[in-house]
Amino acid sequence: MENLVQTAMQNINFAALMPSIVLACFAMVMLLVNAFSKRGATAHVAGMSLVALLATGIVAVGSWNNAQAGFAGHVVLDNFSIFFTIVFLISAALTILMSDNYLKREGYPVGEYYSLILFSTVGAMLMASGTDLMTIFLGLEVLSVSLYVLAGFFRNQRQSNEAGLKYFLLGAFSTGFLLYGMALIYGVAGTTNLVDIGSFFQAFPAALGNPVAVAGMLLMATGFLFKIAIAPFHMWTPDVYQGAPTPITAFMSAGPKAAAFAAFMRIFMVSLVGMQGTWTSLLWVLAVLTMIFGNFIALNQTNLKRMLAYSSIAHAGYALVGLVAANEIGISGVLYYMLAYTFMNIGAFAVLVLIGKQGEDNLTLQGVAGFGYKRPLLAVLLSICLFSLMGIPPSAGFSGKFYIFAGALNAGYVWLAVLGVLNSAVSLYYYLRVMVFMYFKDPEEDFAWIQLKPGATICIVLSVIAVLYMGIVPSGIMSLARQAIL
Repeated sequence: MENLVQTAMQNINFAALMPSIVLACFAMVMLLVNAFSKRGATAHVAGMSLVALLATGIVAVGSWNNAQAGFAGHVVLDNFSIFFTIVFLISAALTILMSDNYLKREGYPVGEYYSLILFSTVGAMLMASGTDLMTIFLGLEVLSVSLYVLAGFFRNQRQSNEAGLKYFLLGAFSTGFLLYGMALIYGVAGTTNLVDIGSFFQAFPAALGNPVAVAGMLLMATGFLFKIAIAPFHMWTPDVYQGAPTPITAFMSAGPKAAAFAAFMRIFMVSLVGMQGTWTSLLWVLAVLTMIFGNFIALNQTNLKRMLAYSSIAHAGYALVGLVAANEIGISGVLYYMLAYTFMNIGAFAVLVLIGKQGEDNLTLQGVAGFGYKRPLLAVLLSICLFSLMGIPPSAGFSGKFYIFAGALNAGYVWLAVLGVLNSAVSLYYYLRVMVFMYFKDPEEDFAWIQLKPGATICIVLSVIAVLYMGIVPSGIMSLARQAIL
């Protein structure tokens, strides 16, 4: 026992967890600050949140190309986790920027909202940096519990209550699959360390065909695919996205989804690389099913939040193509796409936050009729984000899809790439339909209620600049993504 304690003490290395520690400390301090603040005063808490995210980003970037492992191999701060940490921090920062005025408009100026966003970001960071199944599971729970509360944050709205309850029940159900899968892998390999699991299967290749190991892989895949919203594990997405507060919908579509991709890649490309033939075939089918289902169901949607929910399902399918390719350009393309999708999707949602009235009943196609005439600048910014979601050059969405499909072609998955391109063409219809209503329909509203507050304005402008920069000059971010692959 004494040797175990000494070993644990010698392998702590707080540097490996420093970004998570910094952000968690800020989140706890903010809870105390909010407890002693005047009721309804949240602007200073939002400001502190942005400072916390900036400080965390500085700490994380400082370790680029200087990997730190700690806690007896349970966490690592490497380029892979740092890249995803930046994605999480950006998604959280953009969400906070658009949130303060929105919460006051909806009658929920509650400071705990910002602490919950930070705690969920901490959970996402643990998932990306975890090198042990238990660490990844801990990060997932921290992330999920915060999101359950945020999805149902509007306690007096039936849709928000439904979103929170549905996400909680289905999330708990999927977590059971994930944990059971981890238990089965532990039963076969005798360890929860990702590297040790990979070494075990390399030393005993016959164990790869063990039904228990295969079942464990399938169950873990089910848990992660639920979080990513891959068909047929997507059933929670439309209702939860529509019922949750719009900034939280934007956040859920970016940060938590990227966290699930990060954990999935760590486990399957480090521990279960020996089963690659099995899970690649599975992901091939699911990627096609997800792209088709997400795009074709989105064609009939008139509620914009629900349309973007199905759109996010389709985009998860595009990213899955890169995992199927499992080569350098495909995996780095997934990392690039996670960052690009964060900017273009949150940018679109930020404009919807401004368009929405209290209660958001007008966030429909008819609700944006004539928006291009009444608010031409905002309409142009929204259109740029929508063009990027379509994959039209020169935008980040085009570059991201190009790298992912190029990876698939390079790996020999020609038909998968072709189906991805065809699905992107299908998506043109429902994105362009929004623009048709904005520019070719007579306005029914004057949109006089829209107020360009600094936070939302900064969020939209930064998102559009990033979308255009990553589309016009993609090589810089792609170079970082290549340095970050496992």
